Amino acid sequence: MMQVKQRKKQYGRKVGCERCGRKRGIVRRYGLHLCRQCFRDTAESIGFRKYE
Repeated sequence: MMQVKQRKKQYGRKVGCERCGRKRGIVRRYGLHLCRQCFRDTAESIGFRKYE
């Protein structure tokens, strides 16, 4: 059987945040690829709600 080479992930510390370029604290869930600071700034406009 031939082994298929899988591509390595492109996000994380290589590319960084799509908004500011930071390389640490990346939120990749749901394909966001934002650092945690940018996520906090844009979360409500994206459609996330903050519960008490």
